[in-house]
Amino acid sequence: MLLSVESRTNETALVKSAQAGDRAAFGALYQRYRPFVHGILLSHVSHAVAEDLLQDTFLKALEQLPTLRSAVTFGAWLASIARHLAIDHHRLRKPESLVTEHAGVRRPDREAFAVLDAIQSLPESYRETLVLRLVEGMNGPEIASRTGLTADSVRVNLCRGMKMLRERLEKKP
Repeated sequence: MLLSVESRTNETALVKSAQAGDRAAFGALYQRYRPFVHGILLSHVSHAVAEDLLQDTFLKALEQLPTLRSAVTFGAWLASIARHLAIDHHRLRKPESLVTEHAGVRRPDREAFAVLDAIQSLPESYRETLVLRLVEGMNGPEIASRTGLTADSVRVNLCRGMKMLRERLEKKP
């Protein structure tokens, strides 16, 4: 569901309060945006790394919050921070970490992780919308309002992404 005008006003007020140093307002933004940021990160990195980068994203956001020019763009700005941290993670990690990244991580549901791996192999525009929909449970209008994409773009990305995902999963043994 799209954010109502009242909800957007409330969110803008939270952002402005957080910019003024209100930690409770930032905590409310954290609760509201945690699944969204987690979904963005999961579309780029493993589950274990996403958990670490989730915290890093909000710490960086807290540090840089005074530089945010428009409270209305908070969600897109936060997504941008998360994407950059994921890119930095890939750029800075050592080659041997590719093999050991999942070492010590229990994978209780191999099927779920196989689907996540398949999603991560898709083009970025499909990865993010699929993870936000399938993993984080957001609907199309919510994804659109948080990412800044149009509802039509989200709908197309979900449709094409699901088609590609089905094809990839059908090829898996």
